[in-house]
Amino acid sequence: MSLVGERDEALQKRRRWRYYAAASAAVTATAALGSVAVDPASSWYRSLDKPAWQPPPQAFGVVWTPLYISLAVAGGRALGAAQGKDRVKVAASLGANLTLNAAWTWLFFGCRSPRAGLLGTLLLDFSNAELIHRTWRVDRTAAKMLAPYALWCAFATGLNGSLAARNR
Repeated sequence: MSLVGERDEALQKRRRWRYYAAASAAVTATAALGSVAVDPASSWYRSLDKPAWQPPPQAFGVVWTPLYISLAVAGGRALGAAQGKDRVKVAASLGANLTLNAAWTWLFFGCRSPRAGLLGTLLLDFSNAELIHRTWRVDRTAAKMLAPYALWCAFATGLNGSLAARNR
């Protein structure tokens, strides 16, 4: 390989890592911002009528950690694979998704409203479908990596719906 080829390869590698770093930073910010509003020990949350199938509060941290990691890796892969306007669209889709992800905790816990939380999680589900669709067009492996996240969010929508129905 020529010196120019080696430089181009090194530059491409650095660029790819920047996409992973950007996606990781965005996901970390989302997790941090969202976690500020979460308070499962509050008297309001403890007073809610919950379904028997609701996982214990500590299960959420155990589940969300690998989901956020896979979301960051999938986002980095997709951003690195996309070109031009497609990269801008993937970035916008990921940004909107992360915004909705963080907003849910503020709608549910911050507003103390299962109904507002349900609206937020329904919007997140639509955003997940759009993000997977857009990601599929540029990197199918990245899109497949988003499936557990989307499935968990769908489960959360069902749980949130049950909480909204039980706690009018």
